[in-house]
Amino acid sequence: MTGRRRSLPRPFSSAPTVATASAVVCTAAIASLLSGCGSLAGASEDAGGKAPITVMTWAPDGTKATNMPGMPAMAQAYARWVNSRGGVRGHHLKVLTCNEHNDSVTAAHCAQRAVDEGAVAVVGSYSQFGRSFMSPLEVKGIPFIGGYGASDEEFESPLSYPVNGGQAALLAGNGRQLARDCKRVALVRPDTIQGDQMPSLLNSGLESGHRRPAKDIKAPEDGTDYSSEVNRALDGVGADPVLYGTAAAGGKAPGSCVTASLGDHTDAFFDSFRRLQEDSPKVQVASVLGSVGQSLLNRTGGRSGPLEDADITGWYPVAHDPRWDPMRKVINDFAFGDNRIDAADQGVQTTWIAYTVLRSLIEQLDDAGVEDVTPHALQTTLDRGDRAVDTGGLTPKLRWRDDDMLAVQDFPRIVNGMVTYQVVRDGELTSAKDGFVNVTRTLERRRTDS
Repeated sequence: MTGRRRSLPRPFSSAPTVATASAVVCTAAIASLLSGCGSLAGASEDAGGKAPITVMTWAPDGTKATNMPGMPAMAQAYARWVNSRGGVRGHHLKVLTCNEHNDSVTAAHCAQRAVDEGAVAVVGSYSQFGRSFMSPLEVKGIPFIGGYGASDEEFESPLSYPVNGGQAALLAGNGRQLARDCKRVALVRPDTIQGDQMPSLLNSGLESGHRRPAKDIKAPEDGTDYSSEVNRALDGVGADPVLYGTAAAGGKAPGSCVTASLGDHTDAFFDSFRRLQEDSPKVQVASVLGSVGQSLLNRTGGRSGPLEDADITGWYPVAHDPRWDPMRKVINDFAFGDNRIDAADQGVQTTWIAYTVLRSLIEQLDDAGVEDVTPHALQTTLDRGDRAVDTGGLTPKLRWRDDDMLAVQDFPRIVNGMVTYQVVRDGELTSAKDGFVNVTRTLERRRTDS
């Protein structure tokens, strides 16, 4: 299946019109970065004679489900960094932020605010509600660059330019990773529309390794105790203490694996898992980055926690890879001790990569003699793809031409089918395999009825 395209109206005007009142109200303190109204970074009007460029980054914060406060915070730090160097080719960068609260109505409001305040792009953002936020952007032709990949529309809309393979690549990769050792797999996932896609994605990876489909365990997205789901998962892989008896306690359940992807509540699942595993044969556990990260490993006991030896699938190199050094320096120098920014967080990493793409696009326009950076100019540069975007090895070089779209059912805008295999060793995320793993063929062969 090739990338689907829809005709979109061109914007009548894309001249930036930043609301002065909003800037005065919303830049009072760094703590306001994720308030409902958001804030600006790099609001200086001195841009070397060139007009400043306004963009927006949004993400949920302070909710009962998944939170990504580090993404807008990283965007703010990035703006402070480039503006300290005179901007991007003389254009100072203004970053609007918005807390979309894991709510479809608020996500739409964030998108409309980007339109109203003259943003030329939405960059490095997280929201599950693509249906709500893409429509306002499409009407005005505003590109959505490097979203987290949490909604289907990010891989369908011709105005979306993803930098990773989203949930699809992670789950397919996790299935392939588990297929090496697991005869029986249980998947614990949210009982949501997004969660409903997870079984077929994981199973595409399992089936590529000639394993049978995973046992599908639905769970509340905002649960605090997952004992019931743990018991169902253990039963689904033949590792329940009732089946094995107390004589097997502390032993291994050969080929039995449980993988969980519950966003911020994955830690609550593994807390329940740890308590119930004390009387069960040990099973292999797994997850995907974004649901599991170094901070979670630290909170759950490190090397003595339930995630020791876990198989983890991510999009990017491990956090201590030297390719992340430029991002770490920006965080150290320009985040002012902002504890929302964790350099090991995939949301923060995605925002860094998305702003790297934006910077490359502005430089390409400048090389072509174009000083007026508009949504249409960015979209044309992205679609034409005269120059691939180099992210410093954090992803393959990126382009979004029609020929670059992968033939993945339901996700026609994917251009990057690479993942990384990681494993928890001594409480730390480390590389399980050098380099990237290409799951494109696995995704293309996926059966949606599995």
